[in-house]
Amino acid sequence: MLVGWILGGPARKQTAMNLSAEQLQIASMIDAKVQELVEAGCDHAMILGEMADYMPGFKRLMDTSQRGEMDELCRRFAWFYHYAKMLESLAAGIRSGAIKVPK
Repeated sequence: MLVGWILGGPARKQTAMNLSAEQLQIASMIDAKVQELVEAGCDHAMILGEMADYMPGFKRLMDTSQRGEMDELCRRFAWFYHYAKMLESLAAGIRSGAIKVPK
């Protein structure tokens, strides 16, 4: 489950991490785009559609981040966190069957 991974859990450390320039750049770009879309009045479905080009970057962060780094990015970038939560909800809906996907 993405939330547990992103949020860490009750014993998470509050220390600053040394994130790479690439991690910060990707998270910052996602953060800015989501903020722009939310401020434009887009709903979650519209945001997810508009963010398709940003998915490879988000996946790269998930695939290459060390323990705690996604948590730190979510702490630093509120709209990045918002996007991660949207993706988590989407994944949970697909997993539960509440959201049907073509096979």
